[in-house]
Amino acid sequence: MLASTVVLLAGCSTTTTSSGSAGSAGGGSAASAGAAATTASATTGCGSRVETGSLPDWADAGFSGDARIPHVFGAKGDIVAALFAHPLRQGRKDGSNNKILWVARASTTSPDPTSPATLVITATLDGTDTTVTRRVTGGPGPSIIDMPQAGCWHLDLRWSGHTDTMDLVYAP
Repeated sequence: MLASTVVLLAGCSTTTTSSGSAGSAGGGSAASAGAAATTASATTGCGSRVETGSLPDWADAGFSGDARIPHVFGAKGDIVAALFAHPLRQGRKDGSNNKILWVARASTTSPDPTSPATLVITATLDGTDTTVTRRVTGGPGPSIIDMPQAGCWHLDLRWSGHTDTMDLVYAP
C-alpha cells in the first residue's frame, strides 16, 4: 500500500464569486507574517492554516505575556483572526460561541472617510454557491461568527477601504 502526504502552505490565495460591501486591508505578506510566527501550525485542508503559537507583536495588544492563541492570517498578512473557539463549529451544543477577535495591522486601520468602518465578511462555502454576509460593527474587533453549514469557508474581508481574504474551517 502506498501512502502520500499533502502539505498546504500559508499564503495561498483564494477566489470567491461573492461580492461584499465596504472597505478592506492593505499590503503585506501572509507568507512573511506566517513565517514570523515561530510556531507549529495545523493545516486545515483549506487554503489558510491555523497557527498555534504567539500572535505577532502588532496583534497582541490587550493580551498578557506570551499571547498564544490559535489564529489565522489574512492572505495579505494585514489582518489576523484570533480564534477563541477552536475548532470553530457549525453548531455549538455546549453553550460556547464561535468567538473571533479580528485584529488589523495599525498601518491598515486609518479610516477612509468615504468607507464604513464596519468589517464586512462575505463568506462562500467551498465548492458551492452558498454565500452569507456577516458584519462586525466598528471594524475589526471581537465578534461571534457563525456559519450555516460545516466546511471550508472562503472569506472576503472588507473594512475602512481595505480588503483581505482567508479561509476558515467550521466543523460539524
